[in-house]
Amino acid sequence: MIVKSLDDIIGTRDETSGSNWTSRRFIMKKDNVGFSLNDTIIKAGTTNFFWYKNHIEAVYCIEGEGEIEKLETGEVYNLKPGTMYLLNENDKHELRAKTQMRMVCVFNPPLVGTETHTKEGYYPLLTE
Repeated sequence: MIVKSLDDIIGTRDETSGSNWTSRRFIMKKDNVGFSLNDTIIKAGTTNFFWYKNHIEAVYCIEGEGEIEKLETGEVYNLKPGTMYLLNENDKHELRAKTQMRMVCVFNPPLVGTETHTKEGYYPLLTE
């Protein structure tokens, strides 16, 4: 059994940040469960381009408001607490945070934990 609290992660190497986001990594590849789980904060007023070409990501919004645009089609979806989206086609997308957003993110394959976004917006597929 694995039990962790946010207090166990904040300020440790399991907390990773970019200029517009902070990700707290609860479950990672080393846990050998086939997925990873993050608690992610997206800063208010930011526009974020992401493209997870190596991962499938499911995201559940638990705080804040914003919108996500699927860049290939121009479709825009509003995000608020209780909204989930699944990037099941390795979708290039833009996430625009109207307010600070808090998201629960699940990745497959699992993240190692040290990933940060490349300039193309994706996480590299790390093995360690």
